[in-house]
Amino acid sequence: MKLPSLFISLLLFCAASTSAQPGYEILKDVKKIDIPFEYKNDLIIVNVTFNRIFPLKFIFDTGAENTILAKRSITDLIGVNYEREFKVLGSDMTTVLTAYLVRGIHMRIEDMVAPSQSLLVLDEDYFNFEELLGMQIHGILGADIFKGLLVKINYEHKMITLMKSGTGKLPSDGYQMLPISIEKNKPYLKTVIRTQNDTLVNVKLLLDTGAMLALLLNTDSHPGLKPPENAVSGNIGTGLGGFLTGHLGRVASLSLGDLQCNEVITNFQDLEEGMDTTMLQGRNGIIGNGVLSRFDVIIDYPGHKLYLQPNKNFKKEFKFDKSGLVVIAADYLLNKYIVHSVIPGSPAALAGFFLKIYDC
Repeated sequence: MKLPSLFISLLLFCAASTSAQPGYEILKDVKKIDIPFEYKNDLIIVNVTFNRIFPLKFIFDTGAENTILAKRSITDLIGVNYEREFKVLGSDMTTVLTAYLVRGIHMRIEDMVAPSQSLLVLDEDYFNFEELLGMQIHGILGADIFKGLLVKINYEHKMITLMKSGTGKLPSDGYQMLPISIEKNKPYLKTVIRTQNDTLVNVKLLLDTGAMLALLLNTDSHPGLKPPENAVSGNIGTGLGGFLTGHLGRVASLSLGDLQCNEVITNFQDLEEGMDTTMLQGRNGIIGNGVLSRFDVIIDYPGHKLYLQPNKNFKKEFKFDKSGLVVIAADYLLNKYIVHSVIPGSPAALAGFFLKIYDC
């Protein structure tokens, strides 16, 4: 059964920082902090103690500008003041959602303490993580927490390390250094992809640990970013606002300095004609965990640099589920499964699957 790719894209209509506390302040008394994580369904999940009371699980998301709580029931329970309403644009670039600013929340992530954090609280649980992942996820840990730091992600050891800039020797041997830009707290890489028809395309890609996919390209952002002829059309994944339509195929290669990922599974997202894409910061797409997890990754936010060192998964073939099913979990116990969609002509369609609920 196919689990739909997830990427989280939350675009504020009004540009405003929700945090007066830069990540650097979190490490003011220590040189570094190690944060273990779970790696499930190609997502980095960390344990968070929320307001000294609630043990919650958040997705560690370099592609999110702000920290977000998906469960308003939690802040309702502790009686916080919702200071300001924001309108939010979903991942499909059409759905308009509502979020509220709250301040003064105490958050602890292992040995990291944010004593008075500001964050956004969604009016409704638009993410529905439980349906997609089969586990409770309560929110997103965004870059407003760790901006101003060096962030190392070791996927093999399942460890995030936050370090102050200038407190240690930067990596050299075995690492590829690439320049990046930091825009609205988010890291962007300019690089080159080679399509299946051998066209070279210069692209600007968001480095997004909140994306359980390898590569996503916006087809309207460049004339060379068209799906290959053998691409499969249908639901390519889900994001904030619902399921996304497009095509699933491959690009011949993705260049990362002197390193190269070949035959990369790629989601080609179709955006509606005439849609305002200015809030995408001129990007052509997203690099997700399907690529990033093949490296030890260091994002140097103050130095605007990315360091990559291949790990044991670097040369593995990019694979995808060819069943043709998109399945989500249902019921409060998450022990029922709904076939959300079936791709026409796929093995699932030929086997007679149709849209219904199946008991586990």
